[in-house]
Amino acid sequence: MVAADPLPDGCAVDTVDIERIARLITALPDDLGKLFSVRELDDAGDGPGRVASLAARFAAKEACLKLFPRETALNIITAMDFSVERDAYGAPHIVTTAAAEIVLGRHLVESIKISLSHSATSATAVALKVPRVVATTAAGRFIFRWLPYRRRVILDNLRRVYGGNVPEDQIVRLAQAHYGHLFSLLGELIAFRFLSEQRKRDLVRVEGVPELTEAFHAGRGILILTGHFGNFEVSTVAGIEHFPQVKGRIHFLRRPIKPKWLSDLLTRRFNQAGFGVVGRRGSLEEIVDTIEKGDAIVFPFDQYARRPEGIEVEFFGHAAGTYKSMAVIALATGAPVMPAASWREPDGTHVLKFWPALEPILDEDVGAEISRNTRAYNAALELAIVRHPEQWWWVHRRWKNSPAAKRKA
Repeated sequence: MVAADPLPDGCAVDTVDIERIARLITALPDDLGKLFSVRELDDAGDGPGRVASLAARFAAKEACLKLFPRETALNIITAMDFSVERDAYGAPHIVTTAAAEIVLGRHLVESIKISLSHSATSATAVALKVPRVVATTAAGRFIFRWLPYRRRVILDNLRRVYGGNVPEDQIVRLAQAHYGHLFSLLGELIAFRFLSEQRKRDLVRVEGVPELTEAFHAGRGILILTGHFGNFEVSTVAGIEHFPQVKGRIHFLRRPIKPKWLSDLLTRRFNQAGFGVVGRRGSLEEIVDTIEKGDAIVFPFDQYARRPEGIEVEFFGHAAGTYKSMAVIALATGAPVMPAASWREPDGTHVLKFWPALEPILDEDVGAEISRNTRAYNAALELAIVRHPEQWWWVHRRWKNSPAAKRKA
């Protein structure tokens, strides 16, 4: 069920004295990059309207921050997480960093509309939150009501991420949308084996192939950071046909599952598609050897990890047991860590996307270095999740080690 286009449901206004910005420009001419993006500084130009233009942009940043007072107070977002750019028609719009996009996502905000104006002495910006429409299906609503597999776990997870930011009815709609996704996923897995090779190829669009190919050519191996997004089984098996040159060079890290026949079936299917499979447990040496050969390891990173394999690292604002091995391997081998995710489009096709490698975080303290990089990996997953929240695997108990989860156990 799809609702009508939503109306803005939150508004913030900020006014800035233009003379104040003029003094700031005079006092800090070399530090404007700490307040404005390169694009904003270029768009403002060097003419007589430069100060007023920057003042309006500064007011827009402050207005955006007012829409999310809690995250602003906690310094989760700052003014530099929002910038004003103009589209092809000259209309201003807000561009966000990854940190701000995660905040918007957790509030189910699709976008921020902005209006700018200025007089001879002041600049004013009005920011409006446009809510995201959570679309549900009849199948999703039926399963939620009558076949509620792990419904309590799903709702608890959704409340942990969205609770306090959106009404309970929206959380329920997200759960229904997730069940609808699971229903579609099952149907796709059944139908996929009967499709022609060309139809399978046409079913998936792969983005980021140049970046992935370039990483292979660098010869340092690749760690592909991903999770249980969309229909990853279908999108990977069909997606590899778009770059057959890497067949046999991408290996999935998989935990053995029961029954054994199912585990063997999945392994055989991946091998037939051109993927290798590496067992997660006791496989560090095999992983390192694979990386040193210049191949890629696909690392599902969104499952709970207990000690000693895991460490507690923030995930959506809560401590979660997270595998430390990816950071250890990346720092030891120098292999780049490339985020990847897949999702289903409204027309039923799929997208498999690879993003550029994350910058490694260096720290003199080895423990801190591992923890900080692991947190960066979790943040990359957060960004992928909030973009298509109904298509992540909410049935998994990701926060087993949290105090709330322990009380319910």
